[in-house]
Amino acid sequence: MRLPTPRWLATSVRNKLLAMALLPLLVVFPLLVLAIAVWSSVTYDRLLITKVRSDLAVARGYFDQTLAEVGSGTRGVARSQRLLQAMTGGDLAARLAADRRELGLDFLLLIRQDDPLARLPASVAPLLPTGTPMPARSAQIVRLSRDELATLAPQLLPRLSIPLVATRNAAPDARSTEDRALVLLALQPVLDASGQRKALLVGGLLLNQNLDFIDHINRIVYPEGALPFGSEGTATLFLDDVRITTNVRLFQDQRAIGTRVSQTVRDRVLGQGDTWLDRAFVVNDWYVSAYEPLLDAAGQRVGMLYVGFLESPFRWVRHAMLAVMGLIFLAVMAVSAWLSVRWARSIFRPVEQMNRTMQRVEDGESAARVGPLPARDELGALAGHLDQLLDVIDDKTTALRRWGEELDQKVAERTRELEESNASLRLAQQQLVKSEKLAAIGQLTASIAHEINNPIAVMQGNLDLIREALGVHALPLKPELKLLDEQIERMRLIVTQLLQYARPTEYAGYVEALDLNRTVHDCLVLVAHLLAQTRIEVVRDLQATQRVGLNRQELQQVIINLLINAIQAMPQGGTLHLATRDWADEHGARGALLQVQDSGPGLAPGVAERLFRPFFTTKNDGNGLGLWISLGLVERYGGGISAGHREDGHSGAVFRVRLLTEPQAPAAVNTRDGRPGG
Repeated sequence: MRLPTPRWLATSVRNKLLAMALLPLLVVFPLLVLAIAVWSSVTYDRLLITKVRSDLAVARGYFDQTLAEVGSGTRGVARSQRLLQAMTGGDLAARLAADRRELGLDFLLLIRQDDPLARLPASVAPLLPTGTPMPARSAQIVRLSRDELATLAPQLLPRLSIPLVATRNAAPDARSTEDRALVLLALQPVLDASGQRKALLVGGLLLNQNLDFIDHINRIVYPEGALPFGSEGTATLFLDDVRITTNVRLFQDQRAIGTRVSQTVRDRVLGQGDTWLDRAFVVNDWYVSAYEPLLDAAGQRVGMLYVGFLESPFRWVRHAMLAVMGLIFLAVMAVSAWLSVRWARSIFRPVEQMNRTMQRVEDGESAARVGPLPARDELGALAGHLDQLLDVIDDKTTALRRWGEELDQKVAERTRELEESNASLRLAQQQLVKSEKLAAIGQLTASIAHEINNPIAVMQGNLDLIREALGVHALPLKPELKLLDEQIERMRLIVTQLLQYARPTEYAGYVEALDLNRTVHDCLVLVAHLLAQTRIEVVRDLQATQRVGLNRQELQQVIINLLINAIQAMPQGGTLHLATRDWADEHGARGALLQVQDSGPGLAPGVAERLFRPFFTTKNDGNGLGLWISLGLVERYGGGISAGHREDGHSGAVFRVRLLTEPQAPAAVNTRDGRPGG
């Protein structure tokens, strides 16, 4: 359904031009700014989430590495000969203390074989290895009560009493202190030489208030300078939902140990077992955060690993970018609107003045004229042409009256003369018919080109008029207008070359015995201006002694076409190799061979088979007739042209032109539709 045009827009060129100038600015620009703002916001958030996901992967990798080192280190001590020697008569306590310091563990104790479960807590007993070989992962995450840790390492009890700090949005909890322990624990049997178990070695690393451990994770994930815009990276280990070690600050120098995670994050990570990748309020500010559950040996979720970085610097940078973008768009829109209104005024004012002039002429004021206009564009020219047209109309009207009177007199005289001589009249009629027939034949011959070239000329003229009328408004359409120019020029060349090929006898000259080497030299002179614009080195190897029978202009046309194709194939420079040789076959035919070889990219697969077909081209500005016409010219004298790849292993194409000393009809008629074309 076609919407009705408002009256104020349909009856005024002024209103139409103003609407065309301002509508894109007032509608398209704001929509474009809104779309860019939404897209940039979504993309920015995705980039931040991707960043924190990779940070969590790095932190988890270091955590797993530490867990593996606790297990492997404990296993190494359990299997060492030094431990067996200390058990049989050495200083066992000193040995265990030295191994504990070397491994960086918080405790390392030995339980004798006579009572392996006497000092082990109930939650640790299921971790006991039951045989050999040992499982691949010999260390686990264990959550211990205060009494259970006291059984293993009473010296670590001072690190358990963590006062719970009231935290906004945290789940309700009646406790005031977190006195449980989160431990990386490894149990390894100690075997004698015969493979009998003699004792159990227990090694562990307490995570509660382990500041060195969490700071090392933070340095690995967020080294100095890793975060732009002044953002800060943080890392935390949770026992359930309580921060037991962290570098998040509650105040300037006080860590947020004892604070708790929000209930939303707790439910997602500890309740559902999902990984949290989103914004989260951490203690006292918003962070781009990643939380991952920590599982014990039984698969129970006993804590969380967290990494994140401060969001506010990124948020301010994003808002600043959007503000700058908005200001730029507003400035561009204001300047464009002002220029558009001024340019629209320069269009509709001359149109209104010409309209008033025509109205005065219609009212009978034949002397009315537009007069000179300040505009020097098409509208100024149109106003001048309108005044000239009105002057011509006045002159022609006067002349028509005079010619009418003279014509009446001449008709009367001619009538009398025709009446006096019927024979002269019949002869004149016959001559007139003959002239008309000859004119019709000539017109029919020329109409092939005219009927196509005239629309082409009209199209080109209107295209130039559109480009001039639009002015700077044509800049967004510059690629399309350039494409139209190229295609119109291509149509004109196609018409000319088709007529040349369709009527070759009109273009052919005398056949001469030509020196092929001299002709190649002459053609190089003709394309010297093209070679001067490139970095192409011309190598000549002209050894032909046989003359060839062709028309000089047609041979030059073929060679120049091949040279131009080779030059266009090497826009960045290269080597153009020209070679001539004599040839002869078993049937007694002889002549000369021209080889044109370039160092360009060569012929793509499948191109050689279609290179000589009409209208096939590999160039954006070609019409696909050059090689087709060249092949026809050479075949007219019994020769041929072939194309292929270079045979020396380098990139590039080679064209070979075989010419006869004595021209003759081709041995077989080649169907040009089956040839590849250029």
